[in-house]
Amino acid sequence: MSITPDPQRQAEIFADDRTYVFHSWSAQKPLKPMVIAGAEGSYVWDFDGNRLLDFSSQLVNVNIGHQHPKVVAAIQEQAALLATVAPQHANEARNQAARRIVELAGPNMAKVFFTNGGADAVENAIRMARLHTNKHKVLSFYRSYHGNTGASIAATGDPRRWPNEYSAQHVHFFGPFLYRSEFWATSEQEECERALQHLEHVIQFEGPGTVGAIILESVVGTAGVMAPPPGYLEGVRALCDRYGIVWIADEVMAGFGRTGEWFAFQNWGAQPDLIVFAKGSNSGYVPVGGVVISAEIAATFDERVFPGGLTYSGHPLAAASIVASIDAMKEEGIVENAKRIGQDVLGPGLRALAEKHPVIGEVRGLGVFWALDLVSDRATKEPLAPYGGTSEAMTALVGACKSRGLLPFTNFNRMHVVPPCTITEDEARAGLAVLDDAFAEIDRYYTG
Repeated sequence: MSITPDPQRQAEIFADDRTYVFHSWSAQKPLKPMVIAGAEGSYVWDFDGNRLLDFSSQLVNVNIGHQHPKVVAAIQEQAALLATVAPQHANEARNQAARRIVELAGPNMAKVFFTNGGADAVENAIRMARLHTNKHKVLSFYRSYHGNTGASIAATGDPRRWPNEYSAQHVHFFGPFLYRSEFWATSEQEECERALQHLEHVIQFEGPGTVGAIILESVVGTAGVMAPPPGYLEGVRALCDRYGIVWIADEVMAGFGRTGEWFAFQNWGAQPDLIVFAKGSNSGYVPVGGVVISAEIAATFDERVFPGGLTYSGHPLAAASIVASIDAMKEEGIVENAKRIGQDVLGPGLRALAEKHPVIGEVRGLGVFWALDLVSDRATKEPLAPYGGTSEAMTALVGACKSRGLLPFTNFNRMHVVPPCTITEDEARAGLAVLDDAFAEIDRYYTG
């Protein structure tokens, strides 16, 4: 993995970006994007020769690592065979991808509707649920992110929803989160019981005859990597059965090995009705997403037209990359590696950092899906940055990581530790050592 610095090219690409490219989620003028020249495995680098360990997996999607040769080869082979085809035609790559996903997703799952990404997967899952139940309200967590299209951003709980609320009949509620409990709970069991009671009350007060779907990230991702307490998903399943509601499991970020299981909900004992996926299914090598549909909901559309479709649904390059990704993950034990790294390296290592650095208020996660809740005072749990914003301390933390060769993922007052599922033990320990040094730089912001 040799890197030949080329500062002139670095400057040219940066200048063209600032001249021609409009970036997402940003005011444009102050942006100074990192120029990525190449990537391999767990690393990315720029044209200046700076090589960084990718503890972000970009947008928590490069589960199989950068430039996995089997996936790259599959895309190249498919491009030579059939580069594109309209979705109304059958094609082998799409069939193979759908079969593999259905077989992984659970005994009640039957078919896959392919989309271009996670947001439109959520969009179509909500459409299916509303048509199947003939009920239109959609319930979702305040602490959530489901995408940036009409219904998906309305289902989102975080502040990106606020300027984008155009889709109707979305209702938010509080999910379980013991560290910052809304329910005055003192144990995981209390948090679970009270959160389920709260959800049932929301259903009752909204009117069970109006609620068509509950959409939940199986493990909440961008909003804080919050795994549900034991019994919570089983309780949601029971409520959905009681009131005739479709449970949509959003596995866009948590699926395909991220939590040490193929799907995050498989860490517990409940099965959803619809599963939305994207990111990890092919590590973003080609844009793709989809909805895994239960046999019961699929049957709704046996004789009834489903009013949805996309030009690139089941695109053969994307489908081929999914097939290659799933096969490589099975052959190379990548899901198992994610679980082992979480149990043996990241979990213990992050908890050791929390003992050493007072700004780390809580460590939570599983697999290669972790978050550090950062605080200025452990007693009051005062966040190190405000909700919906950042702070001098968080800016300093990011700078300290990058200057030491680590590409971090931060959101508000949290550091997310989300490397590829292929990360080695040595790479994980090297990343933890960088975090140790970076937190030493910002411990001065602790006031408790």
